Amino acid sequence: MEDYRLEQGLAGQARITVNDSNTAMAYGSGTVDVFATPSMIALMEEAAIKAVDHKLPAGLATVGTRIDVKHMAATPVGMSVTANAELIETDGPKLKFKVEAYDGKEKIGEGIHYRFVINLDQLKQRSLNKLK
Repeated sequence: MEDYRLEQGLAGQARITVNDSNTAMAYGSGTVDVFATPSMIALMEEAAIKAVDHKLPAGLATVGTRIDVKHMAATPVGMSVTANAELIETDGPKLKFKVEAYDGKEKIGEGIHYRFVINLDQLKQRSLNKLK
């Protein structure tokens, strides 16, 4: 794998406004029109990607492998949500992030997210082999 080094402390942020397409009702993960847990998780992953992927050489990217989060408060349609991710540990291609999400009033989620650095060409080849 190409040579790269990712420093602890790298941080990323992602924002979204809660709308009808990212509610629990839209995802089928609940029966209330509030920000869905799957949407919060996706936003946290986006923040982690923004923290590190731009630091990788061409041909490398990261994929999510695990997430352990608490969704602690509901956010209604119309409010903005911001997710923050900080790289807190590296072990070769294994990356560990602290993730948090906030709406305009309070922290709504927190947890740990793991990503793995991959070679895009190798992933594409592996995927093609599965189709055979």
